[in-house]
Amino acid sequence: MTDGTMEIVTFYVISDSAGETASKLAQASMAQYPSVEFNLFRRTFVNDKELLLKALEDAKEENAMVLHTIINEELVKITHEFCEQHSLFSFDVLTPAVREIEQRSGVAPTREPGALHHLNENYFKRIKAMEFAVKYDDGKDPRGFLEADVVLLGVSRTSKTPLSLFLANKNLKVANLPLVPQAHIPKQIWEVDPKKIVGLTNDPNILNNIRKERMKSYGLNPDTAYSDIEKIKAELVFANDLYQKLGCEVINVATLSIEETASIILNALHLEDHSYYGTV
Repeated sequence: MTDGTMEIVTFYVISDSAGETASKLAQASMAQYPSVEFNLFRRTFVNDKELLLKALEDAKEENAMVLHTIINEELVKITHEFCEQHSLFSFDVLTPAVREIEQRSGVAPTREPGALHHLNENYFKRIKAMEFAVKYDDGKDPRGFLEADVVLLGVSRTSKTPLSLFLANKNLKVANLPLVPQAHIPKQIWEVDPKKIVGLTNDPNILNNIRKERMKSYGLNPDTAYSDIEKIKAELVFANDLYQKLGCEVINVATLSIEETASIILNALHLEDHSYYGTV
């Protein structure tokens, strides 16, 4: 820019369904440029020529980068021609992979918008996994540990519940147990295959800050036994001693996002992400 200011980079995600795939690609790209300002617009359920041309005209007005997941061949052609004519950057997320699969398999694609989100058998398995995670959250029923695909252990504020729900969205049954020194450890934990157990830990100072902020959010004094640094250290020692006895996988979540921790768990426990598999 001639005035020395940085140009805002604009993405237009255009999809014939919910637009999640292209949005994730846009977000992953944006994350590489923390100093750049972005706009992200979504035009979803675009399934006819009129809606598509309106979305493309809007993108042209913003000189946007167009990321699209459209399966209808006519609409894909319109998108390509429009973007080429108006010198807009465009990225077709679906077509190259779909064409390659067709070439390798000899099977034509269904060309059905939103096929990923069918209410199929796999979808209902995911709902059951979510219900399982809620039912067996925070050690509510120790019987769940023996039925779970993954058992998460950890002191307070080590992301047990959000991790349980995130993994449940990948069709995994997850139960979790909060650890408190001197508290009773359910006998079922000792009966679970250690290869299904993950011990979550954190850095004391980070936990201290997280717990203080939690107390503040409740309008309470942040300096309590719950946030006391020495008590936190004692909790972490207790937890790590238990993990050693169990012989389970241990993950320090201090610098990890939920997504990163979940990925490490899947790899460490040799589990597959089944969220996109199933009968259509």
